Amino acid sequence: MTNPVSVIEKAYAKVNLTLEILGKRRDGYHDLASVMQTVNLFDTVTVSEADSIIVDCDGLEIDTEMNLATKAASVLKNRTGIRSGAKILIKKRIPVSAGLGGGSSDAAATLRGLNRIWKLGLSVDELADIAASVGSDVPFLLRGGTALVRGRGEEVRQISPAKISSFLIVTPHVKYRNALAKTAYAFSRVDESMFTVGNLTHKLAARIASGGDCPSEFFFNQFQTIAEDIFPGWALTRDRMASIGIEEVILCGAGPSIFTVPPSKELGTAWYLLLSQTYKEEAFLVEPASHGLEF
Repeated sequence: MTNPVSVIEKAYAKVNLTLEILGKRRDGYHDLASVMQTVNLFDTVTVSEADSIIVDCDGLEIDTEMNLATKAASVLKNRTGIRSGAKILIKKRIPVSAGLGGGSSDAAATLRGLNRIWKLGLSVDELADIAASVGSDVPFLLRGGTALVRGRGEEVRQISPAKISSFLIVTPHVKYRNALAKTAYAFSRVDESMFTVGNLTHKLAARIASGGDCPSEFFFNQFQTIAEDIFPGWALTRDRMASIGIEEVILCGAGPSIFTVPPSKELGTAWYLLLSQTYKEEAFLVEPASHGLEF
């Protein structure tokens, strides 16, 4: 008997250089404008041939993460009519429910892997259409890199790689009011006073696309205005970062993770060591991950 065929996909985390909320849609979702960037922090998704759909998330009990990968496989199977199964093994490195897109990236990697295992030959545009029905961040995370993302997340326009050498990401140890519905709860706290027209996002996207730099004054996340209320204890990490000289921190997605762009490699390493070793924070010093995933 031959061994089952398998493929391995990297599921990269993402940060939001900007995240603006434009308004609420008739379908209950919100229209967003965001410049997103994948980073070199990733889960590993191994997709193998099997008789049915099986998802194993590294032995962890992570229902939301597993459900997105399972949902991706189910939607793809239903759309294509294929009868094959697959075993999807997810080895986690991205913190769970942290605003870094871990579950969505696992789903995107699952779609890429199944496209190869099942020999579907779907294009990135065809997969992106399926991805939009799986989760809001999944279309962007199919390819990653740097992109202007609009709508609910289904409108993705790749742009030139952002001129950023590294990111220092910290995931605070906070208590969730409802970890399984963290993002939904964050959006439930949004009111009309938080709506913008997306100018900051489009200005930054245009600056990056033209080869310009990415000054921190362009970084913005509307959820940061309510993060302290949504995530009790979140401000402790923010203030701890400020105490070691980190002046600009930006929320990742709906939180609670936050990032900064170190001005130098040496300072980034010093900050990382202080936060991770002295203060025992969950910190990651990572580089951008460019787009260009093959299909």
